[in-house]
Amino acid sequence: MILPLYHGTGFIFFMGWKMKGLTIGQVAKKARVNIETIRYYERQKLLPLPQRRESGYRQYPEDTVDRVRFIKRAQELDFSLKEVAELLALRGGPDATCGDVKKLADGKISEIDGKIQSLERMRGALTRLVETCEESRQAEECPILWAFGNDKMEVDNG
Repeated sequence: MILPLYHGTGFIFFMGWKMKGLTIGQVAKKARVNIETIRYYERQKLLPLPQRRESGYRQYPEDTVDRVRFIKRAQELDFSLKEVAELLALRGGPDATCGDVKKLADGKISEIDGKIQSLERMRGALTRLVETCEESRQAEECPILWAFGNDKMEVDNG
């Protein structure tokens, strides 16, 4: 039986050759996420389950860091994890086209536009309430608090 000799973090030597791989902590650090984020992405099937070292530790390939960064960047642009999974499938799909990706991105732009309109309506409603507020009034007479507690308040949700 040949016993592995450990040499440095992330490498295992077997009779002169080394087996590269990253620990979950190394992936998390390089991708600037929490270890629990990596585990969550695994449970959501966004990351393939890594091989295990003889010690039982997960051993991730180097490209895992890029995949985690991809997921995080997509999330920053408001893509849900389900949508991220679709993007990842397109990214690795031999028959996928840029048009397929563009379709998903166009749909996301439409969603964002809807959110912007909704936020503008909320801002307008709150602005109107603020304009009715007289700072010297007692809080119990504040029209903002009154409006929040009144079921006749309207926020014009379009």
